Amino acid sequence: MRLTQEQEELRAAVRSVLTQHQADAAWLPLASQIGAAGLAVPEEYGGAGGGARDVHVLMEELGRSLSPLPCLGSAVLTVGALLASGDKEACGRLLPGLAEGTSVGTLAWAEQGSWDQEAVRAEAVPGTGGGHLITGTKEYVLDWPNVAVLLVAARTAQGVALFEVAPDAPGVRREPVVTMDGTRAQARWVLDGAEGRLLGVDGDGGRYLEHVRDLACTALAAEQVGAAERCLELTVEYARTRVQFGRPIGSFQAVKHRLADAYVLVESARSAALGAAFAADEDPGALPRAAAVAKSVCSEAFSEVAGEMIQLHGGIGITWEHDAHRYFKRAHGAGELFGPPAHHRARLAAGLGLTSH
Repeated sequence: MRLTQEQEELRAAVRSVLTQHQADAAWLPLASQIGAAGLAVPEEYGGAGGGARDVHVLMEELGRSLSPLPCLGSAVLTVGALLASGDKEACGRLLPGLAEGTSVGTLAWAEQGSWDQEAVRAEAVPGTGGGHLITGTKEYVLDWPNVAVLLVAARTAQGVALFEVAPDAPGVRREPVVTMDGTRAQARWVLDGAEGRLLGVDGDGGRYLEHVRDLACTALAAEQVGAAERCLELTVEYARTRVQFGRPIGSFQAVKHRLADAYVLVESARSAALGAAFAADEDPGALPRAAAVAKSVCSEAFSEVAGEMIQLHGGIGITWEHDAHRYFKRAHGAGELFGPPAHHRARLAAGLGLTSH
């Protein structure tokens, strides 16, 4: 599985922009110069018409720099949910702005600490004018200032459905949440009789969400690979320059073994993440299994490599002045997002007809 020359050029362009523009300021240059916000948006809606492999490249680079940009929440979750719904009117109205990066979206569906559709308890009841009134609380919603597109999963008499809700509508309240990983903002959205517009078919929302979760796990796995790779690079660089007992610590056999093990973890994770991206583009039937593998493998690899970064940097690895603690926190936060590794291994076992222990 190899990326194309165009995808490698995309990588170089994204890295250049992220180097020139720090943190939040990189969003509009990425969107306008590279089309990062619309990589997965079909050309008919103003996007690049790319696929999961293009998103993989973008997310790897964002992971390397622990970027706080809303690509996962807007360009993956929101775009993916709109496309999965098949709602032509909503896609035509919302996707062009999302593709340009001039509007940012988020998808609110997790409840009770779970992204499974069975956990959805928010209720949507028929309102006046053909709309629905939604009441419920959504947790772990990826946040960004001035969210313009809010998609909400709620339960109707037909089952789980997907709705478009105006973020500033009556009965809608956004509550920022303090998270361990300060580089990925999250919010809680509380809805109290908020008006929502049904997207797609009533009762088909669970199917949309299952597909979007697979896309999200695939994209997040790529981000984890990029971050783990950067952890390893920084640690190797430190091992070459940190002298102990008259020698660089990287010359000690025990340290060499630990760095070699970390390298194997990063490359194994890269293979798993790329496998999921290729499945999304070329073999959608294999995506649920590939995404579960990628999320599990990449979460654990990133956590281990980030832990080794802390250990091999010694005392400075736990100081606020060094980036090691930021990668460590991102590793643990990302590991839980969309479900921890054990959850995805259970999904994988169930899909294979096996009993998970």
